[in-house]
This record gives sequence, structure tokens and C-alpha cells, in this order.
Amino acid sequence: MASGKQSPRQKMINLMYLVFIAMMALNMSKEVLTAFGLMNEKLISSNTTTTARNSAFMTGLEAKVEEQPKKYAPLKAKADSIDQLSNSFNQYLEGLKTELKANLDDPRDYEAMDKADELDEMFFQSGRISPEGEEFLNQISTYREGVAGILEDEFPDIANKVRDEFSTTEVTDGENVTKPWLDYHFQGFPLIASLTKMTQIQADVKDTESEILSAMLSGQLTSDVSLKNYKAIVIPDKTAFFTGENFKGRVVLGRFDNTLQFEKVVINGKEVDNLQAGQVVLDFPTGNVGENEITGELQYMENDSIKIIPIKDSYAVIPKPNSAVISADKMNVVYRGVQNPMTISIPGVGSVTANAPGLRPAGGAGKYMMDVTTLQAREVNISVSGKLPGGESVSDSKTFRIKDIPRPVGTIRGEDGSVSMQRNSLEISTIGAALPDFDFELGLVVTGFKFKVPGQPTIQVNGQRLDDRAKAALRRAGRGEAVQIYDINAQLAGNSGYKLKKVAPVFVELTN
Repeated sequence: MASGKQSPRQKMINLMYLVFIAMMALNMSKEVLTAFGLMNEKLISSNTTTTARNSAFMTGLEAKVEEQPKKYAPLKAKADSIDQLSNSFNQYLEGLKTELKANLDDPRDYEAMDKADELDEMFFQSGRISPEGEEFLNQISTYREGVAGILEDEFPDIANKVRDEFSTTEVTDGENVTKPWLDYHFQGFPLIASLTKMTQIQADVKDTESEILSAMLSGQLTSDVSLKNYKAIVIPDKTAFFTGENFKGRVVLGRFDNTLQFEKVVINGKEVDNLQAGQVVLDFPTGNVGENEITGELQYMENDSIKIIPIKDSYAVIPKPNSAVISADKMNVVYRGVQNPMTISIPGVGSVTANAPGLRPAGGAGKYMMDVTTLQAREVNISVSGKLPGGESVSDSKTFRIKDIPRPVGTIRGEDGSVSMQRNSLEISTIGAALPDFDFELGLVVTGFKFKVPGQPTIQVNGQRLDDRAKAALRRAGRGEAVQIYDINAQLAGNSGYKLKKVAPVFVELTN
């Protein structure tokens, strides 16, 4: 328009066109500047709302830490670090904006913010980035790498997004010219545009923090309800089964959380403090044989109140196998005339009932005494019954043979059969009776016997020693002769009513 040779009139017309275009551009710039200002106001208002939401989240997270510190404390530590990085960067940007607006008479006169001088002088010097500009880039980098570093292990997608969104790498413009990030975004722009861009960065910081905090919480909640935190638990209908029974029970999913902490645990009336990895470890005496109950409650904090989960279960205690069960089938015998000790039980049953003629409890678990002295039968049957832990009745029986006490043997000086001894020793010796190899220690009392010297009449003696007549007959016996003691009368000490079998005789060979 200004090229070539032109008349003064044409030059004037061209000048008028330039003035007109400049006036139009000036009006357009004012509208754009006002639009930037209004956008900046809306961003500031939105940032206030986001800040309040993030603060509420942090407050709620603090409450969760108080309820379940082991579960939420690591999450809270990460949230605190991100919140600190966000606040520090936001305060830096706010201070920068305040410094750039320091010389403005009216901070809302957006049309007056059409110059780029303030920011260009701050960020650029002699065609290079100034120290203040380097600080601006460093602040962005510190925030970006700090937040991404916290997130990259657990939330890699968000970490990559933060690095992309707050990247300060070179930018290629629409004319395919590559420029430094700071030059591309801030050099030569009106002040209000640069202020709005900084407010937008603040909005991005706050939105990023909100997104991160939400992702953390939702990630924890997802972990809480994820099936990977559940275990298959087999719950039998009873805690002990017997041969021939069908196993009956259920398989359920139980949630396992090794970060869970309880406020209080009570088991069988006693408080338990042995908590390991979200579990209550029980360790107490099993109790008596039979079914035993476990009762109590778990208390935990949720939403500022104590929640209670009742505990009710049972378990069976059976006698500890400390010996083999070996029985001789032909030796199931009880004897008349004695108290036969018996041990009667059913494995897995704490208390049983036993019945048989002559059977009575003897004190102690499963201890009985059996007296079959008056029974004329040759066998006796013992019936036993009880209840299993599940409530089912069980019974059994066993037959025992009844035998008399075996035949005693006569003794002199404790020796039986044929004994050699001197004449004077025999005169003062005691005649007795014994039950060799019998399992019961019985006291046999001799009340009399017959004494026979070869070639002389038999003498009936009362008591346990030779009387005068027997001694006189003994003196007439020759050396080497065998005298006989027979028809020994003996009875049980303390049970004289029981008639023993005939006592075997004892023979004495005289040595002088």
C-alpha cells in the first residue's frame, strides 16, 4: 500500500486506512483483554472451590488414620507430601502474580494490562532467560518430578499424566518453528494473558491434587473389596469327625486385611491383645475333654463410633493319644472276691455313663471299681454311653469273663512246694498261703492246718504255727524224713465270706 510513487492524496487515504485498522484492532484488543480478565476471575473462583474440596478430603483422611492407623497412615503420608508440594508451588505462583500486579492502580482494569513489559523484563534479559525465569521453570520441575516420584510405583498412569501436563520441553509453533517453552507461552503476551495462564497452572495443580487424592482413596477402597483380599475358609459343621461319618461343612469367602486394627478384643471374658497382621492370635488352655465354646467380640472404630462383631464358635477336645490300645481278647477277666479296678471312656466324649452289676464310680475321670463276688454267672456285660460334641449319642458294650481266685499254695518261711529245713526251724516257722503270679495283692490269713509225720497219727493244728502235740510228733521223726502240712485253712483278709479254693500242701524234708 505504501510502495511505488503515490500522490499526496493517495498517501493521505492510505494513512487514514491504517488509522482505521489500528482503531479496529485497538477495540478488538480491549475486548480480548477483558475476556482474559473474566476468565481469570472464574479460574480463581473455581480454585477456591477445589481447595475447599481437597481440604475436606485431607480432614476425612486424618479421621481414617485415627480409626485405622496401620491401613491409612501410609496413604496419609503420601497425601501430605503431595499437598505440601502443591501448596508450595501454588504460593510461589500467587506471589509471582502479586509482584506483576504491584504497579497497577486497579487490579480489575484488564484493558490497562495490555503490555508485556513487566513479565518480559522479569523472565527475559538480553534475549536469554533471566534468573527469575529459571526459578519459574525450576518451580514447575520441582512440583512435577516430586509428585510423579510419589505416584510412579502405585499410580504410574497418573505419574505420566503429571509429567506430560507440567512438561517444560521445547514447543513447535504453527509455523513449524521450535521455541523454548517459556518463550512460547509467555514472551510478548499482554500481562492479563500471562496472569491468566499462571492462574490456569494453579487450577491444574489443584485439579491434579484432587484427582490424585480421589485415586488414592478409591484405590484403597478397591483393594478393600477386591477378591484378592479374600480367602476361602472351610467351616465344618463340627470340629471332630469319626470313622464312617460324612464330612459336612461350608466354604465361605472371608476378607483378610493385614492392616486392620481392633480397638478391643474379648475372648471367653478376657481381653486379648495378641494382634498380628490384622489377626487375633488365640492361645489359651483347651479345657476339659468334650465340646468347649469360644465366645467374645471384636470392637473396631468406624465413622467415629465403635462397631462390634460378636464371636461364637465351639471346638472339641479329645484325650491326647499317649499310648497304644492293645488288648488280649482272651484276657477280659474280672475276679470274684476282689475289687477289680476299671478305666472306662469314649474318645472325644468328656463324660460317659457305664452300667453293669457290681460296677461303681471310684473317683477321677473314667475310674470305676467292679465287685462280682456275689454274681453266679460266668460273664458280665458292661454298657457305656455318652454324647459326642455335636450332640449325637454313642454307646458301646463289652463282655468280661468272671473267674474265681486261683488255688493258693501253702508256704513255710515264705517258701512253697518241697522245702528242706532243720527240725528246730520248723518248730518256730509260720505256716502261710500265697497266690503266686496273681495280679492282685491279697492278704491271706491261715487259721489252721493238718500236720503229718510218717508212721504217726495226723494232728489238727489251730493257728499258724505248730502246737505242742505237733512239736512232740516232730521230735520223733527221723533225719531225712518228709513231714506234710496239708488241708491248710485260709481266708481273705477283710472278706472272710469268700471261700477260697483248697490250698495246696507244703512238704518239709528234715535235715537233722
